[in-house]
Amino acid sequence: MEENKRQKQVGKLIMEEMSDIFQREGMNIIDGGMVSISKVMITPDLLEARVYLSFFQVKDQSALLHKIKERGWEWRKLLGQRIKNQLRRVPELTFYSDDTLEHVFKMDQLFKKINEERKSHETGTEESSAG
Repeated sequence: MEENKRQKQVGKLIMEEMSDIFQREGMNIIDGGMVSISKVMITPDLLEARVYLSFFQVKDQSALLHKIKERGWEWRKLLGQRIKNQLRRVPELTFYSDDTLEHVFKMDQLFKKINEERKSHETGTEESSAG
């Protein structure tokens, strides 16, 4: 379902504020890996925000996601302090893992492998036709 203009505005606001909160709380860099907020989807009633997190070089993503979810009330409180003048109610935050970055890396590896196989196949056919 397509988000309306207000949902997009609120989503952008929450994404910016949550990114800043994560940075200030030291949640953006953990164990040499990085956590970033890739997108925020808001329900039409503006009462629930689905926060999608992107993990880069994080060893145990599920454990980190669980840790972030456990502190959900704390994130909501910090967010509420920042957006109290823009929204009547602070939306409930639910956190999800966004595997788009992983998918991009896997696709990149597949394309590299295909290109390498294609190059080796082309050089192999050139040698056999020359000989």
